[in-house]
Formats: sequence, structure tokens, C-alpha cells
Amino acid sequence: MRAIEIIQPGPADVLKLCERPVPVPKSGEVLIKVHAAGVNRPDVFQRMGNYAPPPGASDIPGLEVAGEIVDGDLDYTTLDIGDQVCALVQGGGYAEYVVAPVQQVLPVPKGWSMLEAATIPENYFTVWSNVFDRANLAAGETLLVQGGSSGIGVTAIQLAAALGHRVFATAGTDDKVAACVALGAERGINYKTEDFGVVVKELTNDRGVDVILDMVAGDYLPREVSCLADDGRIAIIATLGGGKATLDMGQVLRRRLTVTGSTLRPRSAEFKGEIARKLKEKVWPLMAERKLKPVIHTVFPLEQAAAAHALMESSGHVGKIMLQVI
Repeated sequence: MRAIEIIQPGPADVLKLCERPVPVPKSGEVLIKVHAAGVNRPDVFQRMGNYAPPPGASDIPGLEVAGEIVDGDLDYTTLDIGDQVCALVQGGGYAEYVVAPVQQVLPVPKGWSMLEAATIPENYFTVWSNVFDRANLAAGETLLVQGGSSGIGVTAIQLAAALGHRVFATAGTDDKVAACVALGAERGINYKTEDFGVVVKELTNDRGVDVILDMVAGDYLPREVSCLADDGRIAIIATLGGGKATLDMGQVLRRRLTVTGSTLRPRSAEFKGEIARKLKEKVWPLMAERKLKPVIHTVFPLEQAAAAHALMESSGHVGKIMLQVI
């Protein structure tokens, strides 16, 4: 099969097209013929040598795909050979075939294309796990999304807004701010020209927001603590702004604040399968009604994965960067 490998840690051009054996599914896994794959920030970190695959995972990058089941262990499932599916994988997505734990495989939502379905797994699993499970965004609560124009950001905005929450989002240009508002954010905040903490306090009558989805960390954290409501929660999913911060622990104690975080890739198939179950129950109906929609910025053929990574690193995109495999 054709695949993209990382010949050595480095810039985007270390991604090279190669030939690899078709993987063989183990017990509890299915083999998917890949039609499309998503490009995500963790893929960039892996390429640079900063995010190693978990033990036993493929060294080929790629965490989400959509395609057709062609083989595997389908006992005790409702899936069958030939089904069109999307899947979250631990690696191997930049290839013509990939294996996936059956718990992490979901049917393509009704009315969605394969390309559109490949935009779903990494972002929706991550957002659901962190915003709704870990940070427990509840009815009537507000959400601030840092990096609202990213793949994660556009997912969080749409999903929270569709479920009835007030959503605010930061982005780095006025065009990206406008895109966040078009997707359902009540207010977009240009973090280069506005102080998100001040804006959030104004929008909430000085109360603050209940939950912040943060992929920046670093010096954002003390500012985020200051614009949380009492009993507020910060869910950290990346540290693009740095891995260290100084917090006012007095505020954390007095106002019962929670600062938490997680990475999804090393978690068990059982853990991810529980997220998949919730998504199918609560989110798939919204997708079938097109209350949630894919936001695709650019589609590259598989062999141009290096160009896709260069675009990702430029931060010049709104939404998803995708690879078309067949």
C-alpha cells in the first residue's frame, strides 16, 4: 500500500511517500480501506520528534480516517464488511489501509461524504471528552474556546452552540473571528487586539465563563483563571504557549476552580469506545440533521502530506486540513 512515513524528525519535507505492507487486524480490530484522512496538530508534533506513538502503534502519522471496512473482527458488533465508517486510530492514518479498534469505529453520519466524515473523529472525540466529560459543561453554562478557528475550535463552537450554550471564541485575525461567529460563537475575540479576559467579563456581567477549552496554556492560564466564574473549569488539551505557568492559588481555593487536562492518544480502546458510544447517541443525530457541519479549509492528495503540514504550521487555515487518499 502507499503510505506517508517520517524519514527522520524535522520540517515538513521529511514526510515521504513510501510502500508499506497492508496491516493485519488483530482480535478486536478491523481493517479499513482509507478514502480520506485528517491532518492534526499532533501529527506535526510527531513529525518533529516531540510526540512518539504509543507502544505498538504504527509509526505512520494520522489519527483519523474515513473509509470502508474490508476485513477484521466483527463479532459482537453491528458492523459488517463493506460498511462506510470513520474511525479514531492511534496512528497509521496517512495510508491506503489502516487498522482500528472496533470500539473506535463509527458509521459515516447520514448524508455525509467520506471526506466530510474523516473530519470527525479526532476533534469530536477530543471535544466531547474534555468539554462535556472532564469539564462537565452543563445546561445553562458558558464556554470560551481558545483557538476558535482551528479544527478543534470549530468543532467545540458548533457542538456547544448546537446544545444550547453561550460560546465565545478567540482567534488571531478579524476574518477568523468572523468565521467563529458564523459557526455559532456569540462573540469572537481577536486576541491580538483585544484582551479576552476583559471582553469575557463584559459579556457575562463580570461573572466570568464556566468552562474554558485551552490549547495554549503558558501565560494564558493566569488570565484564564481571572475570567472564570466561581466553580469554573479549565480543560487543557495542548501547550502551544508553553508548558509552565504561575497561578494565583488563592483564587483557585476561594472560588473552587478546577484546572485539568488530558491527552487522548494513549488512552485505552475501552475509554475511547465509551466516548464513541456517547457521540453516536448524542451527536450523530445532530450531524444527520446538518445542525453540525464539516469545515474543510483545504484538501491535499496523500502524496502532498508535506504541503498539508506546512499549511498547518502556518496557522493560515480555518477548520480542517484533509488528505484525499482515493
